[in-house]
Amino acid sequence: MGLMDRIRGEFIDIIEWTDDGRDTIVWRFPRYGNEIKMGARLVVRESQVAVFVNESRLADVYQPGMYTLTTQNMPVLSTLKGWKHGFESPFKAEVYFVTTRQFTDFKWGTQNPVILRDADFGMVRVRAFGTFAAKVVDAAALLRELVGTDPQFRTEEVGEHLRQLIVSKLGSALGSSGVPLLDLAARQDGIGQQLAKALTLELSSTGIAIPRFYIENISVPPEIEAAIDTRSRMTITGNLDDYAKLQAVDAIPIAAANPGTGGDALGLGVGMALGQRIVQSTSGAEAPSGPVMQAPAQPAPALAEVPPPLPTAPRWFLAVGGQQQGPYDESALAGQVAAGNLTRTTLVWRSGQAAWQPADQVLELTPLLADVPPPLPPQG
Repeated sequence: MGLMDRIRGEFIDIIEWTDDGRDTIVWRFPRYGNEIKMGARLVVRESQVAVFVNESRLADVYQPGMYTLTTQNMPVLSTLKGWKHGFESPFKAEVYFVTTRQFTDFKWGTQNPVILRDADFGMVRVRAFGTFAAKVVDAAALLRELVGTDPQFRTEEVGEHLRQLIVSKLGSALGSSGVPLLDLAARQDGIGQQLAKALTLELSSTGIAIPRFYIENISVPPEIEAAIDTRSRMTITGNLDDYAKLQAVDAIPIAAANPGTGGDALGLGVGMALGQRIVQSTSGAEAPSGPVMQAPAQPAPALAEVPPPLPTAPRWFLAVGGQQQGPYDESALAGQVAAGNLTRTTLVWRSGQAAWQPADQVLELTPLLADVPPPLPPQG
């Protein structure tokens, strides 16, 4: 290396950064003790800003463009160093390049369920997940609050902080939205925009904004899904009489699989009742031929006055003090509520349930528990 090459190596003539990764937010220009030559070229590309720091004090900030460094376009740094106009000596300063493009690969999710109060289902536990985008809008604030002297600040260093902040804001956003549980799927976009604004306001002191926030899915526990399915079936059938018929039809294969419980007789009785209903609905049309089904001899209007079989009242069992009690019908359950044996958290079971469930998660018991207060919060 010649003498002139050594002299040229002592000074930096071009300051620039070509980002070869997708996860770097801040990158410090490696000066390694060299001095920046007055009159050097500074190249700031689109989606970048360059920040000069002198002796731990933030100086000039440069937007995208090409600059020839002189005292005229470095007013803050020139003031800090006490240079007079026209002073052309080399100088030492740290140069940080900050990416201002959007980082769109952030993911978030709730590790623990968020508890909401819903008008239809009471206390409900929900989980959610999605994606969001983050962007630096104030490079100076970012350097002061988060980066410090880090020579390469990546998305992984701020990602966990952003995810924790999102989960802390999610419950209040869902609760304050006033959207019923059944309408959350249709309002996900609006709730996501509300969360983006709240997070941007919270992060304003760090220079980071959340321009986009997406909720991909909101899920509820299986028992709530079962209650929603039951309500949908009741809406489709239209009234309780038709719903009782639907339950009877569903019970036929269960009864047939347990012949010792009278399943054959139950299936025959239900089949005859359904046959009568079919004949009523097809009165006036051509009767089917063969021995499969014959219309009764009496006129069809007389059959219309015959009521369907009364539905069997459900028989409930309670878990009180670790012991099974029951069975009780619905009138007896009201007495158990008054006695304090049936609360919102009491485990209940009846025929047809897959497992024991807390009483406040069983749709049929909601009217009985309307005046029962929830459990007291933990003390201390």
